[in-house]
Amino acid sequence: MEIKTNDYRVWVDGSTIHYEGTMRLSSPEDYAPIQALMKQVLEANEGRIDLDLMGLEFLNSSGINLFAKFTIEVRNRGGVGLGVCGTARIPWHAKSLPNLKKLFPALDLQIL
Repeated sequence: MEIKTNDYRVWVDGSTIHYEGTMRLSSPEDYAPIQALMKQVLEANEGRIDLDLMGLEFLNSSGINLFAKFTIEVRNRGGVGLGVCGTARIPWHAKSLPNLKKLFPALDLQIL
């Protein structure tokens, strides 16, 4: 499974969803294909899902909302772990990703 444009790429490897590039989509509706891919991974996995954001340079507020909603969906499902990996090299990771842990305290957040 892969979504690729000139600006960003999202792909799945097992139970890990990788994101890279710059995601500046206009609205939550524009994120629908990515949301569908994430939901498909959630439906197919019963153990743990990892979001690898190491290559995601920029994400606008609609994209941050996408991750927040997905985090809540995983939390509400129960029985599925969620890991998020970011990098201190990208300032928004250290600023925004800890908010996901507020939504799901069991989230395994790593900012390397």
